Amino acid sequence: MKAEITDDELVCALREGDARAFGEIYNRYWYKLFGVAYQETGSREDAEELVHDLFESVWNKRQQAQIRHLSSYLVVSIKHLTTNYIKSKITRRRYQEHLILNELRQTESTDETVNFSDLSKAIEEVMKKLPEKTCEVFTLSRFENQPVKDIARRLNLSEKAVEYHITKSLKVLQEQLKAYHSDN
Repeated sequence: MKAEITDDELVCALREGDARAFGEIYNRYWYKLFGVAYQETGSREDAEELVHDLFESVWNKRQQAQIRHLSSYLVVSIKHLTTNYIKSKITRRRYQEHLILNELRQTESTDETVNFSDLSKAIEEVMKKLPEKTCEVFTLSRFENQPVKDIARRLNLSEKAVEYHITKSLKVLQEQLKAYHSDN
């Protein structure tokens, strides 16, 4: 493709199934889109996958897509994909947390039942070993039922940092409280 071809010309050629036009769009915008996705996810692999998914969608929907400004269309699209990806990860993580906390709360047969005060003391001891910020975030999240967004605002942290602290807390609790868990 000639170097001076405009985005509008590329979009027209793309609609007609021109693979070279698609290649040119990819070459022009891949790095920019990767940067947007990476900034949001913090993961090179996730960002690359999201950009790949976007370009696959652009190719598959090339005839139906209403693209007026290619650059804006691609940036808005990658932001939507990234937001949906992050939401799905949060939902998955919350489900895993729910399962972990349910396991901690379950009671088994009489000889397997853990005295609640012993468990509470064990949780307190584990919490004392956590870094102060991690403990504070976990307490706000799990014991005070504060949403991630509110915790982030209250502690002047990013939402991603709050999620990191919660995940870290749950992993440490799960590891340290294995003795209180039953596979039944």
